[in-house]
Amino acid sequence: MKSLINNTRVGLSVIVLLFLWSCKNDNKSLSTGSTSKPNVLFILVDDLGVNDLGCTGSTYYDTPNIDALAAKSFQFTQGYAGSRVCSPSRATIMTGQFTARHGITDWIGEKSGTDWRSLKRYDKLLPADYVHDLPVEDTTIAEAFKANGYTTFFAGKWHLGGEGHYPENNGFDINKGGWSAGSPKGGYFSPYQNPSLKDSVPGENLSIRLAHETANFLKTYKDKPFFAYLSFYAVHGPIQTTESKWAKYRSKAKAQEIKDHGFEMERKLPIRVTQDNPIYGGLVETMDDAVGIVLNQLKALGLDKNTIVVFTSDNGGVASGDSFSTSNLPLRGGKGYQWEGGTREPYFIYIPGEDLKNKSSDYPVTGADFFPTLLDYANINLMPDQHKDGISLKPIIEQGIVPDPRPLFWHYPHYGNQGGDPSSVMREGQWKLIHYYEDDSDELYDLELDPEEQQNISDNFPEVTKTMHDKLMDWLQSVNAKFPEKDPEFDSIKRARRDENILEKMLPKLEKERLEMLSKDFQPNKDWWGSKLTND
Repeated sequence: MKSLINNTRVGLSVIVLLFLWSCKNDNKSLSTGSTSKPNVLFILVDDLGVNDLGCTGSTYYDTPNIDALAAKSFQFTQGYAGSRVCSPSRATIMTGQFTARHGITDWIGEKSGTDWRSLKRYDKLLPADYVHDLPVEDTTIAEAFKANGYTTFFAGKWHLGGEGHYPENNGFDINKGGWSAGSPKGGYFSPYQNPSLKDSVPGENLSIRLAHETANFLKTYKDKPFFAYLSFYAVHGPIQTTESKWAKYRSKAKAQEIKDHGFEMERKLPIRVTQDNPIYGGLVETMDDAVGIVLNQLKALGLDKNTIVVFTSDNGGVASGDSFSTSNLPLRGGKGYQWEGGTREPYFIYIPGEDLKNKSSDYPVTGADFFPTLLDYANINLMPDQHKDGISLKPIIEQGIVPDPRPLFWHYPHYGNQGGDPSSVMREGQWKLIHYYEDDSDELYDLELDPEEQQNISDNFPEVTKTMHDKLMDWLQSVNAKFPEKDPEFDSIKRARRDENILEKMLPKLEKERLEMLSKDFQPNKDWWGSKLTND
């Protein structure tokens, strides 16, 4: 009996100690072995360049709310989007797969095959066909969270398929604004012309509206685990802002001394080389204001203590084509391009309870890694058969464990609106290989020594080039990738005329528009809501 009493006392002591330990560690990080269900807030900005934030080096755009989030987040300084354009990249986040595997290799709605000729761009190749809806056989990240007891919410841009393939058909319980369109059809001020988002007060700002929809969701579902996905239409064209924000950024550009030119020629189109667009500046800041609304609501509700926050973009900043909005320098290119400016992104992950201030990694990561990483932090079993191309970043964030270099793949067998070429890209360690389909040539860059991709060193390292080329092609074949074909009707004379027109007419026109936007008398219309229409 005495032995039984002593054992009981020991057992009670252990229970008390465990209770005290759990109370003491109640606010600690979401560590390995935890059985809690943290909330997830995923913030995706459309067309935001890696250098479009104050925290990533811009001295022109003001983004205090995102900067504050970044300061307490783990930053991956070599974070990549899944593609150089939107739909493929978004599908990569949703599926955890590279674009050639899930098949959405271009923005949904773009022409391919012989239909490409109708655009009269006179290119050498006919772009490959591609999947036009998020594959139903895939389990999306939203479906994974929903199956594990989470309420799922989507607000903003979807662009992953037509009717029957909207967010509510892919794991989201609530959808505010997501449909087939890839740009805000009614612009950034109500009426929105969006069948998934009711109009409110005329002139209401779209980014702010999406923020309030998200904040209202947080308040309503604060007592249940949630997966909230805020996918801004901003900062995609048409770029628009208010007169007051335009005036602010015009003054900033003037104070920083307006350069004598804002554009230079890339291979096929002019590209912006200055951050001095006052309309785009206002659009970026309004998006940051919207982020602040959501983050402040998290804090006001006490949800910041148990909510993981992700912040990223879907492709590089628009430096060519569309609205020629920003510059990604010193990185080369931008949205639609095969170089770093086309795919490098802000890539921040906030983990509640973790001291992540000034913590970062230069290990290359992609949009495919979000799926397994968030499952891992939510204590949900990983799904390697689904997120085949992603890895959990939890060991890097928590323990500083850096995995061995792995091959990363991008496949874009298309022409974009921005001047990029049909090509496939592979990165492994310091090396980056670009294979071009127009002439079957390769470029090789050492990103450690040449992050600006100015020196093609394929001839200097023929063995590295061949090894990577073969590895890239083998992988593409293994996932049944589709490729462009030569256009037998290609007309080199018409192409030369188009190139001449771009150089002699488009480039001067862009410079003229740039100076007009910076003029004190600039006024696009009486209400400022059509500040700059897209050129696409």
